[in-house]
Amino acid sequence: MSPGNPQVGDLSARETLRVLLRGLRYVRPFRWQFGVKAVLLLVSMLPMLVLPWPIKIIIDHGIEEIPIDDPVRPYPFFIQPAVDQLAGLSPSEIIVWVVAFQLLLFLIVGSFGTTGGERDTADARLANGHDTATRTENEANEGWSFAGGLFGLFDFRWTMRLTQALNHHYRSRLFERIQTLPMTAFDDESIGDAVYRVMYDTPTITNACYRILLTPLAAPVHILLTALIIQATFGDQRFLFWSALSLLPVAIIATLPFATALRRHSARSRLAGAATTATAEESISNILAVQSLGAEERQRQRFDDDSWTSFGRYRSVFLLRVGGIVFAGTLGIGILLAAFFPVVDLVIAGELSRGDFTLLFTYFLRLGFLSLELGALWFRVQENAAGLERVFYLMDLPGEEDSAGAKPLPPIRRGLRIEGVSFRYPDGAQALRNIDLEAPLGNIVALVGPAGAGKTTLAYLVPRFLHPDQGRVLIDGIDIAKVTMASLRSQIAFVFQESALFDGSVEENI
Repeated sequence: MSPGNPQVGDLSARETLRVLLRGLRYVRPFRWQFGVKAVLLLVSMLPMLVLPWPIKIIIDHGIEEIPIDDPVRPYPFFIQPAVDQLAGLSPSEIIVWVVAFQLLLFLIVGSFGTTGGERDTADARLANGHDTATRTENEANEGWSFAGGLFGLFDFRWTMRLTQALNHHYRSRLFERIQTLPMTAFDDESIGDAVYRVMYDTPTITNACYRILLTPLAAPVHILLTALIIQATFGDQRFLFWSALSLLPVAIIATLPFATALRRHSARSRLAGAATTATAEESISNILAVQSLGAEERQRQRFDDDSWTSFGRYRSVFLLRVGGIVFAGTLGIGILLAAFFPVVDLVIAGELSRGDFTLLFTYFLRLGFLSLELGALWFRVQENAAGLERVFYLMDLPGEEDSAGAKPLPPIRRGLRIEGVSFRYPDGAQALRNIDLEAPLGNIVALVGPAGAGKTTLAYLVPRFLHPDQGRVLIDGIDIAKVTMASLRSQIAFVFQESALFDGSVEENI
């Protein structure tokens, strides 16, 4: 394992797509829960199609006092039956009934008004700082809904449970994989980096899966329904629909140049965060050595440097994210202004009412928002790809496996024999050369020698923590390379040089 794995953050577009698709495999155990979430998402967006109409009715028939049976433009077929119920009412009575309808919507879906600032939503996020680690705590526990009210509360709770279940499943698979890695995988690497990957890289899967699975479903459906409404009501003003839809390619073109840089900087931010975690882990686990050697100030300065670097790296991620949004938003404002003035001219000319103006621009802004979300999808998942790649790199490391045809080791009766064993570490250091050793059952055998003589290496060959380059290790004449590791290690007891205590009771530690 290498925290500085050069592949992380340097992925091509094809490799990034492969990583994201691989992440989707972990959705399989929760596919029906995701199906329910997709339905809830589509249903929660339906009120957004209805919300602008009560405001239009209040403006046109309550405030402007335009006769309800003689609107500037005819109402579409799905609104006309509701409008017919208001026929014959005074302007003040129309306002009362429309407000009552809005209150009903507020109770059911928490929606009120025509803009995002006037709409109630259901979400919850933990307090977090401006670095990758603390932000990912939200990704692991986040619940959200486009609706509020009773429906939004149910949607929110469903999403939170789904988020936690998916993250738990993904995190547990990584931890399970780490348990199968050979002991030497962590000899020259940081345990803190592995902890960071388990705790702070795994939550990226929930955000990635939500975006990849739900955005391409919900956004096109909502765009189509909005387009049909505009066509049914303002069929002669098609430029509004195409103006809003033009934000889709604008978002793609504007954010594409930032995507690769965002992925790389996100990977560097995570690497810096892992270094901070590693420094904290090493300092605390070796606190006796730090204090006895008077190295507190040195370790404090090391942690200070790593921590500040972590925050600084995240600031670069934040700036890139803002840069992509601002660039796309600037182009979008130009499109918005290009559509705004022709509509104002139509209102002045009497071809559209003030209520129509509010209605049109509510739909226009909604189309623009959905187009930007869909167009910027590739840009938004880059940070997730960096986290997923770090996790998959750890998962893809070769683990300990029994050889084909391995059999359980019978109870030991005679003892251990080592024949002509040699071992060389990956860095080229020769630790053992042609070692022969016999340890009969019932005898005490001590390995004595100076530091670096190979005592630990030789001992590690017996439980198969290491495998000899040459020679054999035999127990009762059986080559241990041909027995299962579980049966071998179950007959070996270890007394460590330093006591190892786990977070539990004395009984659990025993």
